[in-house]
Amino acid sequence: MGRDSGAAGGGPEGQGDLAEVLAWLDGGPQPDRSVLRAAVKESLAALVAQAPGHSVEVRVPPFGAVQCIEGPRHTRGTPPNVVEADPRTWLGLVTGVRTWDDAWASGRLTASGSRAGEVAGLLPLL
Repeated sequence: MGRDSGAAGGGPEGQGDLAEVLAWLDGGPQPDRSVLRAAVKESLAALVAQAPGHSVEVRVPPFGAVQCIEGPRHTRGTPPNVVEADPRTWLGLVTGVRTWDDAWASGRLTASGSRAGEVAGLLPLL
């Protein structure tokens, strides 16, 4: 999850950034905004690579949003299938530090629509 690397953890700097994110998820200090932004964007890109499509929108404000999972394309207004989480929750889900059920129960994750829960089956990504 390097600042400019193309793959999660790709290279020494990316591995350092991943270590920073994992330490933060374990209660350590928050990484720089640029590290968080890169980690979120790279994890969203990995999600799309694993499940390309346009039927579910995954949002991690303020860093990114993507559409994934095969199915009908949504083009106007609010999509019917949306997953949204803050960066800490999302990165916890991506790394397996946090479970979908825990994030949902705590209110840190919202999922609406009949297909939004399909994202849970794709996590963790790492």
